[in-house]
Amino acid sequence: MITELIHGSDIFTRLAGEWDALAQRGITNTPFQTLAYQQAWWTHLHPANGRLHTVTVRNDEQELLAIACLYNVDGTLYFNGCVEETDYLDLIASAENAETGWRAVLDCLCSPDFPEWHSIDLCNVPEASPTRSILPQEAQRRGFLFRESLNEVCPIIELADTFDGYLEGIDSKQRREIQRKLRRAEAAEAEMVVVGPDDDVDTAVTDFLDLLQKSTFEKRDWLNDGRRAVFYDAARAAHKAGTLQLIFMEVRGKKAAALFNFDYNGRIWVYNSGLDPALFGALSLGVVITAKAIEYAVENGRTTFDFLRGNETYKYRFGAVDTRIYRLHLERD
Repeated sequence: MITELIHGSDIFTRLAGEWDALAQRGITNTPFQTLAYQQAWWTHLHPANGRLHTVTVRNDEQELLAIACLYNVDGTLYFNGCVEETDYLDLIASAENAETGWRAVLDCLCSPDFPEWHSIDLCNVPEASPTRSILPQEAQRRGFLFRESLNEVCPIIELADTFDGYLEGIDSKQRREIQRKLRRAEAAEAEMVVVGPDDDVDTAVTDFLDLLQKSTFEKRDWLNDGRRAVFYDAARAAHKAGTLQLIFMEVRGKKAAALFNFDYNGRIWVYNSGLDPALFGALSLGVVITAKAIEYAVENGRTTFDFLRGNETYKYRFGAVDTRIYRLHLERD
């Protein structure tokens, strides 16, 4: 194994030709492992006192096997992207190379060349990731303290082959409620509009962010300049790659609700939403746009509708079931 330690944001340029190919084979293959998202997060949201350190692992043929993109704040190492804006994080490596990759990464972290640290705090690791079994073993082997805690839930829907089949699988009361709201929106001539490959993505993101900040006071306060910039950068990259799904509900030409999704790896990832409560409030367009997005996902052969982090009640009304993400903590004695 050939291990290299690279300091700073140059890593995103240096690995531009290799990063995404590895991420797509990774143990955790989500939009948040892509080069574009990782670069956007670091560029706009990294902690002021954070320092980026990336460990790459290659075989003797120079094939890239693993990427651990980490930042150091006051002696604690975190995944780049941790914690709030990024729903799934992990070592970027294939399943067959995960154990070898983690071992090489930890060897590098423990070498004299790596900046001083005392703990590793890894957030949002999916429950199915082999990282959850590899790191406790490595911690024991190296004499580190290890603990794992539940970070949050990510409710998901495993989609049926048809929208009617999906509706049949949810609670009957909720099914009737969704159907009633869809009929009412249709009668009001509410229309779902999906941003296409020839549309101006910056204009669409501006419209989306306008709706997001109108949704609640909490979202308005959350949407700082850094997060705005991440939305634009991530949307441009996903639009170019064909993995952006930006949906609006329009009534009489007015955009009243929106979903910012990723359409990636056969799955819809619901990153955020927007709603103008002052427009057509009686139409329940938040419910309508989610139902229409599920229908659209089914029609296009997607297998899973992932609401990402958070246990908001509305997700379960659509039939979502919890998956879990974990926080892994390693500490030197």
